[in-house]
Amino acid sequence: MASPDSRNAELELEPEPEPDYHVLALNSGSSSLKFGLYRVGPLQAEVMLSGEADAIGDEKGTFCARDSRQNKLISETVWFASQREAFVRIAKLLAESDLPVPSAVGHRIVHGGARLRQHCVIDDWVVRQLAAAVSFAPLHIPSALSVIQFAQEHFPGIPQVACFDTTFHAELAEVARVLPVPRELQAEGIQRYGFHGLSCESIVHQLVHQLAHNLPKRLVIAHLGNGASVTAVRDGKSIDTSMGLTPTGGVMMGTRSGDLDPGVLIYLMREKKFDVAALEEMVDHRSGLLGVSGIGSDMRRLREAASVNADARLAVQMFCYAVRKQVAAMIAALDGVDLIVFTGGIGENDWESRAEICLGLSWIGVTLDQARNRSANKPISDALQNTLQNTIHDPASRCAVLVLASEEDEQIARHTWTILHPE
Repeated sequence: MASPDSRNAELELEPEPEPDYHVLALNSGSSSLKFGLYRVGPLQAEVMLSGEADAIGDEKGTFCARDSRQNKLISETVWFASQREAFVRIAKLLAESDLPVPSAVGHRIVHGGARLRQHCVIDDWVVRQLAAAVSFAPLHIPSALSVIQFAQEHFPGIPQVACFDTTFHAELAEVARVLPVPRELQAEGIQRYGFHGLSCESIVHQLVHQLAHNLPKRLVIAHLGNGASVTAVRDGKSIDTSMGLTPTGGVMMGTRSGDLDPGVLIYLMREKKFDVAALEEMVDHRSGLLGVSGIGSDMRRLREAASVNADARLAVQMFCYAVRKQVAAMIAALDGVDLIVFTGGIGENDWESRAEICLGLSWIGVTLDQARNRSANKPISDALQNTLQNTIHDPASRCAVLVLASEEDEQIARHTWTILHPE
């Protein structure tokens, strides 16, 4: 029988349970603000409340919120004049929901420029670096900076963490990273940065857990939404990606041109007297699906119009064609492919786009099960328990194809916990 002293020693050695740690993840876009409150620990991130303020600045903006089981709590049409008003609504909801005050706040930052390549705690120096990097992502960084300021004002003293979309691509080899411009420009940080890194990380995280850590060696991730990119992943690490210096590059997108012959820009400057502001407005706001169709940037609207509108039909065809070419390019970079994952708003919800993209990949042995592809329009939230439901390839396909929901906010919560709990 153990002595009292030995029992006391055993009790002293038992680790005390860690207190609950809650992270508010904020994912700001140029006209949207997604949020999620997570209970986070070393092994998991559990969502408690999530939602989104969309179409900020539009009279037909929306605000929605869901509980931990993804049941809808709020769905309303509301006009938010700015990111600040959207943040105030989110803070009010958190207070009314009787949920814990966040222990920390994590922010998605699209671009940190040349100096900010790793996730980090936000301090005055980081804010200054972000302000200096606005020219890299003028659509995204100003709104992110404003949200950081609002969060610091509303939650004083609570640590704030910056999670960068570029971090996943920070170790690209020179052959993929270096752009073919003069060396002096390369030295100033003009290079391929890559984006949608948090989305890619979330896909890799899900696959590692679904496949019992047996991650496919050669993976292509097609993040298709209003912004779109295709990334080649070998052994869980990015080796190439379609976006370059800015989120405007790569495949054509909702309103962004994607890769464009630089001679087009020179022509517009010389012959049409476009200045920087006019060029930026064109390539970021008036090109892509919107520019080709003349109707809009929403793939759902374009598909509805495609049967009677040739321009809408062409826009859809060009988008799928551009993605297919980039997928093929990434397969070449990987020297083959074991798995293709579709994610993002279009990738997760538009079965027709997935079918059109994969139809042109039959040469590599990609074949879809059409019934599965149609039924995968709404990816199962608990993918860990429903891997088969997310599989859309035919059994005879030489390459697996999955539809997985991007979980950027959960990834932000994980990174925030990790940064603030160093080993």
